[in-house]
Amino acid sequence: MRMKWILLAAAPALLAFAAGPVGAAATQDAKATPAPAASAAQGKAPTAKPPATAKKKLVNLNAASRAELKALPGGSDEEAARIIAGRPYNSKAVLVTNNVISEGRYFAIKSLVVAGAPAKAAAAKK
Repeated sequence: MRMKWILLAAAPALLAFAAGPVGAAATQDAKATPAPAASAAQGKAPTAKPPATAKKKLVNLNAASRAELKALPGGSDEEAARIIAGRPYNSKAVLVTNNVISEGRYFAIKSLVVAGAPAKAAAAKK
């Protein structure tokens, strides 16, 4: 019984000791790294480059050839054939709702594709 009381009495001290160096290290790290505003106040321009704004050409699901669809990351001949067979698409999300491709595959390519006008309609407008 006496051993339990000793452990209960010593537990808060051990926890405080364990948490102490972590808190001190965190405040030292915060003091060591200067704030971005401080470097701007000294007249130095930030060295970080803005992200590149190069846009990739989107693949039109309604007008793309089999080769263009197959060129998508992870694309296959079977998938390209299923996409072509299901045309026209009003939305790229229809690929999942009509079970043309899986939901995981859709999330992998959704930023690379668009459901635009079919090839024949686009040529007629010109």
